Amino acid sequence: MEALRRWRADWRYPTTLLCTYGFLSMVKPLEPFLTPYLTGPDKNLTTEEVNNQIFPVWTYSYICVLVPVFLLTDWLRYKPVVVIQGISFFITTAILLWTNSVPAMQAMQSVYAVVSASDVAYFSYIYSMVDAKRYRKATSYIRSVQLLGFTVGSLLGQLLVSFDLMSYSNITLMTLVLNAIGLLTACLLPMPQQSMYFHQRAHTGQTTVTEGRQRHVDEAVEVAEHTSRSQVSPQEMREGKVKKPEEKEDETGKGMVEVEDLEESVGEGTCSKALFQLWRDFRQCYSSRQLLNWSVWWALATCGYNQTVNVQVLWEHVEPSQNFSVYNGGVEAVSNLLSAATAYGIGFAEVRWEQWGELALGGFSGLGAAALFLMTFVGNIWVCYASYIIFKCLYMLLITIAMYQIAANLSMARYALVFGANTFAALALQTIMTAVVVDSRGLGLGIIPQFTINASYFSIISVVFSLRGLFTIWRAQRISKEDSTIPVKTSRL
Repeated sequence: MEALRRWRADWRYPTTLLCTYGFLSMVKPLEPFLTPYLTGPDKNLTTEEVNNQIFPVWTYSYICVLVPVFLLTDWLRYKPVVVIQGISFFITTAILLWTNSVPAMQAMQSVYAVVSASDVAYFSYIYSMVDAKRYRKATSYIRSVQLLGFTVGSLLGQLLVSFDLMSYSNITLMTLVLNAIGLLTACLLPMPQQSMYFHQRAHTGQTTVTEGRQRHVDEAVEVAEHTSRSQVSPQEMREGKVKKPEEKEDETGKGMVEVEDLEESVGEGTCSKALFQLWRDFRQCYSSRQLLNWSVWWALATCGYNQTVNVQVLWEHVEPSQNFSVYNGGVEAVSNLLSAATAYGIGFAEVRWEQWGELALGGFSGLGAAALFLMTFVGNIWVCYASYIIFKCLYMLLITIAMYQIAANLSMARYALVFGANTFAALALQTIMTAVVVDSRGLGLGIIPQFTINASYFSIISVVFSLRGLFTIWRAQRISKEDSTIPVKTSRL
């Protein structure tokens, strides 16, 4: 019993449970074949109903529940929202298995939007349960098992379909069982005692309110002393950017926060004060121009990517599943593994992203647009598969760079806030595009016009950020030349 208590108190216990839940929730063997399942004899829906009436509901529902779920996640301290996500997974699969009508599938998409919005609880839970020194290791674990789960699910689905071992309905039933096991695992998670905003003053057995306040003040004084001793560049002297010793540079690298403000931020954990602190953090984060630029690309590109992930309708248009042995699961598995390898490899690249980052965003976005144009107009299923793999790898590469640049100088709490804000901005843009282009109550365009618009959208992103990147490089070179022409005064003995 003593060994069991020690294990439950160790950081590996909640991490293992969360990883198990993440793996089981991402093993979705039917997902790569969702469109063939809905348009096949099991559900007997048309491609137009799936594309123009069912899939848009997810976008509308997602943007409606994202902010409430984000606030509830912090207020309820993560675990209840993770459990709600597990329940929503189960309900989504059950509706998909036992109903057939368009309204029922629309309800399924609405419930799945809650699953998507609850991801913030899944990724934030672990930071309230482990020490800061364990953040990187715990994060790598929970992200890796999600990747592994999705890959295993895609490969499993491909094997079951290719060798005709299970029907689509039986695959859905197997997914339902996995969802039930995952839900049970989520219920076993220990309950956190604190959160980022609403419960940040709770006593954890290690840090009291007074100790937390003193730590904030000590950190402010330490940074102030370091700032007063730091060397100031000629450019900063010319532009008057020298900070006073009593000021502490905000974690975004731009905003200034007084020592007294830091002390006042550790107050009573009321709802109004928590919301005020959240709003102040939001303003300070986006006061950084560099962070704002990366966030704008994040929102624009994620909007376009979400519009493109329903690529199965294009594959079904190019090569109907009734006439062709589909390999959607294999393609998803390969694209996921290559995306992970690409994202991992970029971490070893020695690049000055603050100077070359925007040009990279523009150039690679242009390659993604070319892949989308190729996938749209060639009309060959194998070209579509290859183009999708290239497009997804490019997006995952760039979003990894953007996440790293944004998170580099942010605290974990503020990273979650910026992540949520950028996701909301992307969903707002996606809602507009869906309502105008995809929804049957709007233009209700066909598959080819939709993907043509998506490719053109990424082309515009490419042009904007390429021009911005060239301007950034030109300005950096000009400043460097000006600094090199400043005469250095030498004292005479």
